[in-house]
Amino acid sequence: MERPTIVVGLVLKPHGLRGEVTVQSRSDNPDRWTSGSIVFDEAGARYRVTAARTHGSRLLVSFEGIADRTAAEGLRGRTLLVPESWLPDLPDGEWWPHQLEGCQVVTERGRDLGILTEVIANPANDLWVAVDGSGNETLVPVLKDLLVKVDLPAKRIVVRDVPGLTTPGD
Repeated sequence: MERPTIVVGLVLKPHGLRGEVTVQSRSDNPDRWTSGSIVFDEAGARYRVTAARTHGSRLLVSFEGIADRTAAEGLRGRTLLVPESWLPDLPDGEWWPHQLEGCQVVTERGRDLGILTEVIANPANDLWVAVDGSGNETLVPVLKDLLVKVDLPAKRIVVRDVPGLTTPGD
């Protein structure tokens, strides 16, 4: 399997007696879990999806060669991955969370908000978590009016100064 890889799911537990597993999907790609699609585990083992269906907030997934509960139990806790090169291109102004993590976040006036450590998905807009050298967290709402520049090659994000958010005490 080529590197780097992206986490697309986590096998939680077996479901039933015929090899189905409960998967927590971490993929926005609607085709990720269709019949015939491929995922890998951390060791590089390859799994071909034969069927998938929703089950509450999770998925029930069947993989080729996993035909009973005992085989499904062997997948418990496995992280499911795909090569980064398999991700579709995004339109301008959109980024994959893994591309943003590790970027330095600063305001227009140069105040260092820290390193972007996490992207929290929300229905209205994502939140970027920036942690500075002292461990202080700043939640930056991902809004068009707030973002000045995202420079992925330089690993640098510039945001507008917002009283009470990016400029404490204002």
